[in-house]
Amino acid sequence: MPATSLLELDGLRHEYSDTGGPGDGRAPLLFLHEGLGSVGLWRGFHERIAAAAGRRAVAYSRLGHGRSDRPPAPRGTEFMAIEATTTVPALCAALGLDRPVLVGHSDGGTIALLAAAAMAVSGVVVLAPHVLTERFALTAIRAARTAFEDGDLRTRMARHHDDPDAAFRGWNDMWLAEEFTSWDVRDALAGITAPVLGLQGDDDPYGSILHVRAVQERASGPVTVTGLPCGHAPHLELPDETAEAITTFLRDLP
Repeated sequence: MPATSLLELDGLRHEYSDTGGPGDGRAPLLFLHEGLGSVGLWRGFHERIAAAAGRRAVAYSRLGHGRSDRPPAPRGTEFMAIEATTTVPALCAALGLDRPVLVGHSDGGTIALLAAAAMAVSGVVVLAPHVLTERFALTAIRAARTAFEDGDLRTRMARHHDDPDAAFRGWNDMWLAEEFTSWDVRDALAGITAPVLGLQGDDDPYGSILHVRAVQERASGPVTVTGLPCGHAPHLELPDETAEAITTFLRDLP
């Protein structure tokens, strides 16, 4: 597990990992984890990309995840938009991440897209992002609730999160809220002008290629879509192929 530090924003501590050099003027990378993730649950993938691309890379744990503090209030359906427009730019300012390339997985991919629509970035890489609620995905999210309450998911999460209940409920309760069935952020995508790489597995229980296709159709900048023979975590299931796609994308950025 990478060594991490704590950064205080608005009185709350956020866990983060800062790796790699300045990148000779190349834009740094900011990694945004999935709904149950953290810095540690990237499994070192951000360090691999930093080394391969010769860039600085920062990964952070959202409030309630990893070693970060608990969030001050329960999350609502607007959580990802708030994270994108408040925490992400504040963290970039505090750590000197100028026009970063945002790399997000799942919910972190959504946050990356919404942040890219609202602030200056050099590029965006999204792995299995969400831009609306697909009904079939809720089946997997309900199954996760059963695994947490009746199975061993809580025990496994406790290895990576100081407060596994906060991490799980912050994700699961939001996604299964009745009002989340109509959640849709596609209208915000037109604000994205930086190049985007969208990676999507063809056997993902949490979402289909519809999401990255929507980015391709609605973003104002160039979007490359790559389908992969995997599930919800391309960087863990097909790490070599995913790393190659990302480093190629980074190599071709202006």
